[in-house]
Amino acid sequence: MQLSNYVRTLGQELLQQYGQRIHKLAINAGFTCPNRDGSKGRGGCTFCNNASFNPNSRRPPDISSQLAAGRAVLAKRTGARRFIAYFQAYTNTYADVQVLSELYQQALQEPDVIGLAIGTRPDCVPPAVLDLLCEYQQQGHEVWLELGLQSSFDHTLDRVQRGHGFAEYRQTLLAARQRGLPVCTHLIVGLPGEQAAHSLTSLKRVVELGVDGLKLHPLHIVKHTMLAKQWRQGEYQPLTLEAYIDIVCQLVEHTPPEIVYHRLTGSAGDDTLLAPAWCGGKWTVLNGIAQALQVRGSYQGSALN
Repeated sequence: MQLSNYVRTLGQELLQQYGQRIHKLAINAGFTCPNRDGSKGRGGCTFCNNASFNPNSRRPPDISSQLAAGRAVLAKRTGARRFIAYFQAYTNTYADVQVLSELYQQALQEPDVIGLAIGTRPDCVPPAVLDLLCEYQQQGHEVWLELGLQSSFDHTLDRVQRGHGFAEYRQTLLAARQRGLPVCTHLIVGLPGEQAAHSLTSLKRVVELGVDGLKLHPLHIVKHTMLAKQWRQGEYQPLTLEAYIDIVCQLVEHTPPEIVYHRLTGSAGDDTLLAPAWCGGKWTVLNGIAQALQVRGSYQGSALN
């Protein structure tokens, strides 16, 4: 059962565009975050433990070495021979533009890297950074700006200690779109105090602003976070797999067909994941979403017809 039969996925989009598989290679370039270094807060968001996806966060290998390691794994697993360098860890626009240029260029100089995906916060993308990314796009590189919004509700963002609101997201999104720069927005499903209706409203708000791509993540609880403490104290209950799949199906059905889904779930390793257990295996979730869409007789954008 192919998820791409029901959802416009980035993998299929790149395959059609380039005639071959293109995969992202995750990079840790050694950045920090204003919500960790004291500029806006310390300790990060209540759900954040960067070590859960970033074991080498303190002293990461150089970018070339990271690309080589990821390239070797994906070449064996998928046969991919061309890649997008995904600057994933922490806030990847949180530095002087000259520093950013040097780091991004290290990835782009690799002959099999066709472009960049830059993960960041919406309050850390000044005009000079947008202009730099546009330069790469004008040179023919594939470029995506990935904005971690998580929710469009300011009271939720305050509750999880994001350190920014929806206004900053709107400003950055519109500035990027004015330059023709594609934006992928990250949304978390199952945030404390939110129901399916909140996720649907957040989706509609970002769609109205003109987003190009979407990433959906289930909120999972990892070690050494404030959310883990809240969970142990009975203050937060994570979604069941069935509830997550149902919400994702609703979001997909209300997503215009031209928007590209970069991700429909997220996972954490057994060494850090506390709950829910189903977040340990992404294929169970993805296959469940595809099956549910089939049973519902729906697909991306079907609720908009």
